[in-house]
Amino acid sequence: MSSAFLGEFLGTTTLILMGNSVNGTVLLKGTHGENSGWLVITTGWGLAVVFGVIVALAVGSNAHINPAVTIGVSIYTGEWGHVGTYVAGQMLGGILGATLVWIHFLPHWGLTEDPENKRACFCTSPAVRNIPMNFVSEVIGTFVLVFIAAAVFSENLSPGGLPPGIGPFLVGLLVWCIGMGLGGTTGYAINPARDLGPRIAHSILPIAGKGDSGWDYAVVPVIGPVVGAILAGLTVTALQI
Repeated sequence: MSSAFLGEFLGTTTLILMGNSVNGTVLLKGTHGENSGWLVITTGWGLAVVFGVIVALAVGSNAHINPAVTIGVSIYTGEWGHVGTYVAGQMLGGILGATLVWIHFLPHWGLTEDPENKRACFCTSPAVRNIPMNFVSEVIGTFVLVFIAAAVFSENLSPGGLPPGIGPFLVGLLVWCIGMGLGGTTGYAINPARDLGPRIAHSILPIAGKGDSGWDYAVVPVIGPVVGAILAGLTVTALQI
């Protein structure tokens, strides 16, 4: 098994376990962090990205932990050979991470009455359901993610490269900022593996009183980020960032 696959698999597992567990702590009944709010969620997800990237880098991948990022990077680098390996690792990591969240909060599912809060511990849903605008929100959020991440690592910014270890923290700050500023409309999936993998897990796991998995919305957090990443990749190429 390649280090590229394992890096993306374990990095994405880390991302989803730590990120969705923040949602669980805030939204599920009986936790010490119940109702602690959006700032806790966005901060937790930013930190989850930091440590997911660190794990992926340490194991041996380029730490995309996001199929949209993989596609965007491939567009402006022209390197497509690793896409299948990366996306497979990311999607399977998303499913495993979500399964671990279910296990971790096992006593709390039955205590929580609202099935939407349970589903929100796995995948995203819009604050105001308007599919065209929800789609636009995901495109914008992912464009910002891929475009600014490319700028962060650009040789135009740091000709000698970033100091070792600083990259994951800058990307985590970026995701934190996206969550606080752009994330309130759709819950900012900005990552197909972050949404689709856990949504699959939600649909198959025996979660007490879980309700439906919201498949009628799933195209937005899966396709929207891909479109945003493609646009960002083309922009980075045009600007030679």
